[in-house]
Amino acid sequence: MRAANKKYVCSVCGGVHSKWVGQCPDCQSWNCLEEVTSLSQPKNIGFLGKTSEAQDLSEVSTEKVVRVDTGIGEFNRVLGGGLVPGSVVLLGGDPGIGKTTILMQSIGMMSSDQRLKTIYVTGEESPSQIKIRADRLNLRDLNFKVLAETSVNLILLEIERLKPDVIVIDSIQTMVNEESQSSPGSVSQVKESAARFVKLAKEKNIAFFLIGHVTKEGAIAGPRILEHMVDVTLYFEGHSDGRYRIVRAIKNRFGTVNEIGVFFMTDRGLREVSNPSSILLSRHEKPVSGSVVAASIEGSRPILVEVQSLLDKSSSGVPKRLTVGIEQNRVAMLLAILSRHGDVSTSAYDVFANIVGGMRLTETGADLPILLAILSSLRNSPFPSDTVCFGELGLAGEVRPVSGGVLRIKEAHKQGFEKAIVPKGNAPKNSPDNMEIFVVSRLSEVLALFVDG
Repeated sequence: MRAANKKYVCSVCGGVHSKWVGQCPDCQSWNCLEEVTSLSQPKNIGFLGKTSEAQDLSEVSTEKVVRVDTGIGEFNRVLGGGLVPGSVVLLGGDPGIGKTTILMQSIGMMSSDQRLKTIYVTGEESPSQIKIRADRLNLRDLNFKVLAETSVNLILLEIERLKPDVIVIDSIQTMVNEESQSSPGSVSQVKESAARFVKLAKEKNIAFFLIGHVTKEGAIAGPRILEHMVDVTLYFEGHSDGRYRIVRAIKNRFGTVNEIGVFFMTDRGLREVSNPSSILLSRHEKPVSGSVVAASIEGSRPILVEVQSLLDKSSSGVPKRLTVGIEQNRVAMLLAILSRHGDVSTSAYDVFANIVGGMRLTETGADLPILLAILSSLRNSPFPSDTVCFGELGLAGEVRPVSGGVLRIKEAHKQGFEKAIVPKGNAPKNSPDNMEIFVVSRLSEVLALFVDG
């Protein structure tokens, strides 16, 4: 019989410690250590359930991995071109945003079109509830199996019996590993249950989808080490009461990070949007102040999004700085650059900034559109509706080039825009037909261009 040992696990970062302390030494969080008692694992067993042996890299097989078509083009894009056999994908998002929907649609198509053996393991709903949802989604050829179970050991036995190709675990927080003495849903349970699924995926070459609950801050509930254990981490963005849904790849060992897939929710489930730029632009009847179109790069895809800003006289001594879809600290930095190098002060105004459609912009190429949207609202002067822009702003007031400049300009031209403001380092050698390119290298040039119309 294996011996039990006590340890303390951080509920924030997943760090393991031999004794309890008030503050986690790894992440510096307070009162986050939980006592767990687990059975010690055999020390001679490797990651794949057998003793590992070193081998020459030259002798390692490099067979081409054949990806599995999920049946949803946008989902394939986010995964890097399809589902890799033996991979583990962690999918997180707010309740009701579409996690169960997209995976049921996907495995339904994989089981019918690809003739793959699939199992949907639910720890939160009964099989009848899953059937009702499948009927609502109008899924054809319901060939996938449904298993209502939370015991990891029993799930593994059923997997051994059925030998599936793809498995969905809904959700990882409901799973119970009997070899752990901690309570269900605890950090230790989530971590150890996920570890057993990851181990099985590599052993049997089975693809796993793990659905994860999120905290109020939007992160996957449980230890952060969970995201490091899996191959792909996907997040749903947007609001559950909104029409559009965005799936973003936060981590991907087999594809591009920050790749996005865009969907819209219907009464028959999620439908993919092949041209996201078309739904992320408001297309105002006439130009409005505080609205600027940004040419962005999300993963490998160029996309146009509308940046909105509103400035209002502050009624307090401390002006507000509120943002949606934009990092608040970055907006504060842009306001400082505008004040220092543009001689434009916003200290007397509340500043609000928003990305239309529930998008979240993290790349630095959005700096110039954000600043111009703020300036447009401050002066109550509409920005030209036929113009897009992109560029990073440095603290010295320079406009720096960003990656994918040509792709951004081509996407703007494709969507019917006639003008573009771009950094000097992104100036194209050959501009698209009927498109005027304005090249800038300093903030002063941007301001002069804006004033001159």
